[in-house]
Amino acid sequence: MKIIIITQKIDKNDTVLGFFHTWLTELSTKFESVEVICLEKGKFDLPKNVTVYSLGKERGVSKISFVKNLYKYLFLISGTYDRVFVHMNEEYVLLAGLYWKLKGIPVYLWRNHPKGSLKTRLAVAMSTKVFCTSKSSFTAKFSKTVIMPAGINTKIFKPVPGVVRQKYSVCMVGRISPVKRIEVALHAIKILSSHGIQVSLSVIGPVVTKDLQYFENLKKYVLDNNLSKTISWKEAVSPEKLPEIYSGYEICLNLTPSGSFDKTIVEASACGTVPLVSNSSLSDFLPTICITGTSPDEVAESIQRLLKPKEQVKIQDELKSFIESQSLKELVDRLVVEIK
Repeated sequence: MKIIIITQKIDKNDTVLGFFHTWLTELSTKFESVEVICLEKGKFDLPKNVTVYSLGKERGVSKISFVKNLYKYLFLISGTYDRVFVHMNEEYVLLAGLYWKLKGIPVYLWRNHPKGSLKTRLAVAMSTKVFCTSKSSFTAKFSKTVIMPAGINTKIFKPVPGVVRQKYSVCMVGRISPVKRIEVALHAIKILSSHGIQVSLSVIGPVVTKDLQYFENLKKYVLDNNLSKTISWKEAVSPEKLPEIYSGYEICLNLTPSGSFDKTIVEASACGTVPLVSNSSLSDFLPTICITGTSPDEVAESIQRLLKPKEQVKIQDELKSFIESQSLKELVDRLVVEIK
């Protein structure tokens, strides 16, 4: 069976989307050929049966050119695939869904976001099946939707020998954006510090232009509250270096609202770092102690509990089945069953 996959970016070193490179590598073992159309491409090293076409964002082409290039590639590779997998971007289903329907080619959409629109509903209607990882995702309510694992490569994400896990340490990994509610974390650390509780927080990730002011406000809060020795900012790293990062912290804090399933939660868990999340939709997967409220006081209280060594050992043992259920192998096996 042959498949075409449409996604945002193919770049093994990308700090946000680099994970998809490992997805493609694993998927390539299940299909005769894999044609990939991406909005932007960077560095990649994929098997011989994978061909990558870029719509040209890395060359700075216009949005009109994106659409023209999409149709050009679809024409060029017509007849070379019998399944379509659209990852994250519903727009491609809207742009080419009718064409695929006329050709009799099933379309599978991956969309995992708490919010949706009329465009989302149309894309779902034009898709054969829809995949998401969270029961609180906008697309989870549709009868054709299948809940999937997060797809973490547990061969890579595991404790790194020789890396010392810093005592009383917390990290937040991912892009610096309001949706991550980093300001709540900063306030929680302030509360703990004011009570003489030993703790440190590292915020690790990139910031895009539209969120620069948010980032400046966060840094100002740290300075105004004399937290510079307790809270640090670190640049994003490539996916291959993330296991070393996680392995150096006791707790990985994620305050993204319910409705999404941030893969950093599984990555951290697989590296022996205890996850603490405010996403109540994960209550079916994580120990109760790993779910916190959304206020600074609740987050501070949860961090204090998780800093106890006995709790950490107990939680890590409970997390083993969760990690296995969210592995890349589990995801690909289930995707193949649904698609084939």
